[in-house]
Amino acid sequence: MQYCSYPSRQSAQARHESTIVPTPARSPGRNFVTSLPTRTTRSVALTDAGQRLLERAGPSVAQALEALETATASAGEVTGRVRLSVPSISLSTVVTPILLRFAQRHPQVEVEVRIEDRFVDIVAEGLDAGIRPFEAVERDMVQVRLSKRFRYVVVGAPAYLKRKGTPQRPEDLLEHDCVNILLPTTGAKYAWELERGRKTWRIPVRGPVLATNEEVLVAMAEAGLALMYAFEPTIVPRLKRGTLKLVLEPYAAWMEGLFLYFPSRAQVSPAFRAFLDVAREVTAERP
Repeated sequence: MQYCSYPSRQSAQARHESTIVPTPARSPGRNFVTSLPTRTTRSVALTDAGQRLLERAGPSVAQALEALETATASAGEVTGRVRLSVPSISLSTVVTPILLRFAQRHPQVEVEVRIEDRFVDIVAEGLDAGIRPFEAVERDMVQVRLSKRFRYVVVGAPAYLKRKGTPQRPEDLLEHDCVNILLPTTGAKYAWELERGRKTWRIPVRGPVLATNEEVLVAMAEAGLALMYAFEPTIVPRLKRGTLKLVLEPYAAWMEGLFLYFPSRAQVSPAFRAFLDVAREVTAERP
C-alpha cells in the first residue's frame, strides 16, 4: 500500500468511485573486553566503542542500552529516548506543541523525530511509534487520536482565479494548472481525491511544478502560479489572510484524523509512556 501525507482510499469501501482518467559484523571473539558504557554517579553514557557497536548492531542493542540508562536514573526521574516517525503535515499542528511540553517536563529524555512522508516499519527500524492519518495505520496497532477530523482542499490564489477562472466540478481541474505532490516511494504523481456524498473522484491533474514536500507547493500556489491540493489545517492562516481561497469546497475530502500508533504487544518504555501521557494531555486541551 502506497502512503504519503495525502489521503488514499484505494482499499475496499462501500462507495462508488468515478475515475476520470486511470492512474497509472564481524564476531567480537572470546577476548572481547572493550568497555561499552562509561558510568558516572549520575548517568551512563556510551564510549566511542559503544557508539560504533550501537550503529552497527541496530535497534535491539539500542534498546538494551536505553534500559541500562533508565535503571540508573534517580528515583522519579524519566530518562531514555523516544523515537518517532511523523509526516510533514503533522509538524506545526500536532507534533510541535507536544514536543515543547514534553521537553519542558522531561528534560532528561531525548526525542528523535524522523520526518517521513512514506510508510515506515516502526518495529523493524527500532522506533517507538509513528504518526499517520487513520486511513494509513495498520489495524493491529494501538492508536491514539491526536487531532480531529480534517479536510484536504483545493485552493488557489485570487490572482490565479481571476486569470484562469474558478473550477465548478472535479472534471474542470483537467483544464487547470495544478502544482502537485510526488509520491515519495514510487515517484508517481498524486491523483487528487475528491468526494461528495457516496461518490468519489481521483483526478490526474497536470501542472508546472512537482515536489515531494508541501511547502514549496504552497509558495507556488500563493504566488498565483497554479491550484494546489492542501492539508487544510496547515493553510488556515493563508485562508484567513485571503492569499489563498477555497475551490470546489463541496467536494473536499474528509479524513478521520492524525493518530499516534505503536505495536499492541510492544513493551512500552518509561520514556515513551511519559510521552504518551503528554500527547493525550495536549490533545485533550485542543478546542
